[in-house]
Amino acid sequence: MPRVLAIDYGQKRTGIAVTDEMQIIASGLTTIPSATAIPFLKDYFSKEKVEAVLIGEPKQMNGQPSESASIIKGFVTHFTNHFPEMKVIRVDERFTSKMAVQSMLDSRLKKKQRQNKALIDEISATIMLQDFLNRKTF
Repeated sequence: MPRVLAIDYGQKRTGIAVTDEMQIIASGLTTIPSATAIPFLKDYFSKEKVEAVLIGEPKQMNGQPSESASIIKGFVTHFTNHFPEMKVIRVDERFTSKMAVQSMLDSRLKKKQRQNKALIDEISATIMLQDFLNRKTF
């Protein structure tokens, strides 16, 4: 069974998570510089079968797009130009960063580790993907 990949795209860093082949468990894959996202994904897709890609959709509390929405929209356009056959699913990413930090606290990571923004991005992508899997309808 092909995997599902989640992308928590940011201006500087992009967190990436992926499912197991049975699409049951989400795991953090890596965090990469955002400028390298397309080459990284080309390489990954050449090695792994991926059925769909989730891309976070940042929203404010009232459901309106957040300030970073235009940056991510640009990435989505760039992504679909490079991977026109790939199914893209936009998912609400509200609270994933806060949940990632809480997860780090619950795991008793040291303060230095909790300040690692790359790790927060990777955990955020994982939370977004696991939440999707829990509600999966495709």
